Amino acid sequence: MEYIQLLLGFIVLLFSGHYLVKGSVLLAKYFKISTLVIGVTVVSLGTSAPELFVSLKAALFNHPEISIGNVVGSNIANIALVLGLTAIFNPIQVKKSSIVIDWPIMMASGILFYIFILNNKLQFYEGIIFLTIIFIYVFWSIQNSRKKEKEANNNQIVKTSSLWMAIVFIVLSSLGLMFSSTWLVNGAKQIALNIGVSERVISISLIAFGTSVPELATSLIAAFKHETDISIGNIIGSNIFNILGILGTTSVVKEIPVNFQEFKTDIFWMLGISLLLFVLIIPLKGGILKRYKGLILFAIYCIYIYSIF
Repeated sequence: MEYIQLLLGFIVLLFSGHYLVKGSVLLAKYFKISTLVIGVTVVSLGTSAPELFVSLKAALFNHPEISIGNVVGSNIANIALVLGLTAIFNPIQVKKSSIVIDWPIMMASGILFYIFILNNKLQFYEGIIFLTIIFIYVFWSIQNSRKKEKEANNNQIVKTSSLWMAIVFIVLSSLGLMFSSTWLVNGAKQIALNIGVSERVISISLIAFGTSVPELATSLIAAFKHETDISIGNIIGSNIFNILGILGTTSVVKEIPVNFQEFKTDIFWMLGISLLLFVLIIPLKGGILKRYKGLILFAIYCIYIYSIF
């Protein structure tokens, strides 16, 4: 039964994540936000929604290992697995703003997370700090984008009906995410008990992969359509949202106990892979994430998964 729960959770999660992204993009276009900022903010928020629902459910039902493991594992999977596979299929052109603005925020949020959990818990006031930073980041990104769009006179005309369609997509997909996250957490918890592995291992591998499926689908589709702004922006933005938005929200709702020693190695992997991404996408102007670089990232993900088992 638990395997059916897990599979059903994955399937509903995938479809819900897909339509949440679709609704989010329609909404962003309606308010005339650029493609890159759509990727970094709106699409990232949409594709991070599965992690949010799973982490909240896990924390509320006293499974903190799943909350933390889901976020750390997703951040590793987003870069090494999702960006790696996307670059293998279609090399990704990287814009300067992704490197000089978005990447430093992603790296800083990871380091701040590491500092906050040194005392083996993520507290209410730390969640407030996370949420304040993410609010400022999103607000600045959107305002800056709209200003540039206005200066370039590049206004997009979208029918009013698209707004209603966006709202329908967002509401229905959010309901799907709510139910599927419950099935996913319950199924994973039972499987972990059955096969004798820790919730950390299940959450950081299987659940993290499942909640990263929307990012994978979105990035691959964007790459095939040559919308590479969304591909790289979606991943960096999702990793920022995962730490600041998801763990921020979860720790505000309920303080999260964290076994620092248990997750220390995984966090080093997360920070190390984030640093490697920076090396792979320089120079600051005209950087390209080529196929061989995608293979490097994918190989590192395989090594990481092998090491935790």
